[in-house]
Amino acid sequence: MKSKRFKKLPTDTKKLKPDVIEKLLPLIKKNCTAKFDESIDLSFQINNKQKKNEINLRTVINMPGGTGKKVKVAVICEESKLNEAKDSGSDVSGGANFIEEIKNGNLNFDKLICTPSMMIKLSKLGKILGPKGLMPNPKLGTVTDNIKKAVMDAKSGQVEIRNDKDGNIGVALGKKSFSDENLIKNYNAILETFEKEKSNVTVKGDLIKNTFITSTMGVSYKLKLSKNI
Repeated sequence: MKSKRFKKLPTDTKKLKPDVIEKLLPLIKKNCTAKFDESIDLSFQINNKQKKNEINLRTVINMPGGTGKKVKVAVICEESKLNEAKDSGSDVSGGANFIEEIKNGNLNFDKLICTPSMMIKLSKLGKILGPKGLMPNPKLGTVTDNIKKAVMDAKSGQVEIRNDKDGNIGVALGKKSFSDENLIKNYNAILETFEKEKSNVTVKGDLIKNTFITSTMGVSYKLKLSKNI
């Protein structure tokens, strides 16, 4: 049953013509009538059905406008680098003992960073970390000897994107409380990332078929991208 709040929202917005983000943000924010700071979200449908193979995208985006989320970062490294990990701002760090804690179910973190030499030991926990999206990955910058940069990136507004089996990608643009300027900065960073990823895959036509924008408790609008991707 729809709530009174939801019944007051616009209807059939998906039937409207796609519009640019600058015009849609005020409408999305106006629809944010819940009592909390709603997230403003983008949903991309990629052109996944190719003749030769499907497209699988997985990468990270540094959001210049921030994410509005506090990220708890864990680091697994050699004993000699534990002080570096702590000084870099990690919330928790350790070596072989920490790997054992993870094995026993201690997953009290949002992002896991690991040095290359420790990945041999950590890789045995793929069945635990993989399904939760926590396994460090060199492509995502989470397997590295540059602990300081990895921790800073994770805490300053870095998000991971990957498409599901149907070619859909969901990413939070920011919060209702964010300025339009910061939301648009994040939006442009996302499009730039898709442009770079497109050059790494073989795709016939545009990479992105459809894009929608909505808020946590709002309704969605079809978004017209500012550039062809």
